[in-house]
Amino acid sequence: MLEVDVVIVGAGASGLMCAIEAGKRKRRVFVLEAANKPGKKILMSGGGRCNFTNYTVEAEHYLSENAHFCKSALSRYTQWDFLELIHQYNIPYHEREHGQLFCNETARDILNLLLSECDKVDVDIQLNADIQAIHKRSESGFKVKTRSQEILCQSLVIATGGLSIPKMGATPFAYKVAEQFGIKVQPTRAGLVPFTLHVEDKAKYAALSGLALPAVISNERQSFTENLLFTHRGLSGPVALQMSSYWREGEELAINLLPGLDLQQQLLQAKKEKIKLKVKNYLTQFLAKRLVSIFLQEELLEICLSDLSHKQIETIAEQFNNWKIKPNGTEGYRTAEVTLGGVDCHAVSSKTLQANQVAGLYFVGEALDISGWLGGYNFQWAWASGWCAGQTV
Repeated sequence: MLEVDVVIVGAGASGLMCAIEAGKRKRRVFVLEAANKPGKKILMSGGGRCNFTNYTVEAEHYLSENAHFCKSALSRYTQWDFLELIHQYNIPYHEREHGQLFCNETARDILNLLLSECDKVDVDIQLNADIQAIHKRSESGFKVKTRSQEILCQSLVIATGGLSIPKMGATPFAYKVAEQFGIKVQPTRAGLVPFTLHVEDKAKYAALSGLALPAVISNERQSFTENLLFTHRGLSGPVALQMSSYWREGEELAINLLPGLDLQQQLLQAKKEKIKLKVKNYLTQFLAKRLVSIFLQEELLEICLSDLSHKQIETIAEQFNNWKIKPNGTEGYRTAEVTLGGVDCHAVSSKTLQANQVAGLYFVGEALDISGWLGGYNFQWAWASGWCAGQTV
């Protein structure tokens, strides 16, 4: 029987950050990780470069049933605090669009930083840990039973993330623990994930696979402007991933493939100037030839601009400035970057991340019903929530 102060389940971003902070307070910390290596999702994130935070972090960049919940942690451990760590370790990084910060070399730099900080405060990390049962002890604290041992602890932190990317070891473990202790779990679904199309649309747009272009995607609740990527399954790219978190099944999306260009006005002006170019030749100055030929019927493509009727101009403009498409669904957890929903934030303290009704039980990171936008926001939530719990456990 092993006795420690804190057991943290999950050696990902939030779990390691929590371990570091608890260790700094001289707490004896034991981290249990089901995988054979710590930080697997950190290593694969950002195409192996890890988009570790963002210069601009606000509550509006997060989705939750409890919209104000993330504010406390994000204000107490900010992007600037994490950047201070980055500078201490001399990790080279760069900014991409929208304030996103990436490692210059490899995501391993971030993992090495975290493991080095854990080493400094004697955090014990056990890999291939198979947790079989968790029991609340009558006096205080918990008993955690693995295949090989039993561990007693005062504080138990669940940092096992959500359901995204099961091949990296994602499981519903956090939700099962919450349910075991009577804590509500908000319904979950895949977020930051590519859209799939209905069979007929997939066939129609298959030839566009690999084509990327700037676009605006909107629904009644949200709008994003970023790059759109056509794939052999549907729609991807940053703009599609962002919108997927705000999309509901059966809903239609409006996509502007020419942001900043009013095509109707452009075509009316061309008609007025009696330009003799055919529609198909004129449009290729704005859009890829193969896209134009798939989006418009052959007879329209062959008409000279000067011969277009007002109705035809409207039809053409609508196709590119306001393309309507109803996705079939998304690619699901298999490729999703986050899980929407999770452990109900109303049941957890926004200051300490401790469950309101279960003393000593904490939830951090993606296990909670907090999901960030694409762009480093989910890592910043992991750092902030792990840090806050680490001050109390």
